[in-house]
Amino acid sequence: MTTPVWMSSQLAVNVLDARSLLGAFGVLGVGVVMFAETGLLIGFFLPGDSLLFTAGLLCTGNGGHGVGLSLGPLLVAAAVGALAGSQCGYLIGRRAGGALLARGRSARLHEGARRAEDLLGRYGYAKAIVLARFVPVVRTVLNPLAGALNVPVRVFTVWQVIGGLVWSVGLTLAGYALGSSIPNVDRYLLLLVALIVAVSLIPFGAELYRSRRRAKTEEAGG
Repeated sequence: MTTPVWMSSQLAVNVLDARSLLGAFGVLGVGVVMFAETGLLIGFFLPGDSLLFTAGLLCTGNGGHGVGLSLGPLLVAAAVGALAGSQCGYLIGRRAGGALLARGRSARLHEGARRAEDLLGRYGYAKAIVLARFVPVVRTVLNPLAGALNVPVRVFTVWQVIGGLVWSVGLTLAGYALGSSIPNVDRYLLLLVALIVAVSLIPFGAELYRSRRRAKTEEAGG
């Protein structure tokens, strides 16, 4: 029995490649990925930043590869997926407590949880919830962690909506603006995605540098 061509293309999708996801699932895929990355711990590895940026770029028709997306539905799908996912993650954490994170075996996931807890302790609820949106992995684990730590529902909801809209809509429009202003921008897509990933890792690097400096200072003082 042969598999239909459209089904074969979806089964062969690379979930780590933004263009592959968009080519297989379109706008619907964006919403699902946003929900999974921000609401389900198993989605921590998904390419949220690069997916939003690439999707916005492809709305201009300059991204090539036969992928055509409409900006309006894309913005709605991205925002709804990001906001609903975050709220779902919070509710899961509120019900399951820290047990859910404790069961995870991924070292990267546990590191993200530690950084998320540091964010909440250092910057307070509002600022931490907004900043976490822009840090891979941390934006996945902070939501259930906030629920487990009993962050007030109203406070979490207000700030996750603000952060979620700035992140999802902002990155999508950034891709759209760049795609509209640069002809044949597809030639530079891989470089642009790599740049986005590098920028998203800056908070991790800065925090790691500060942690090491703090540790050295404490050792010298001790």
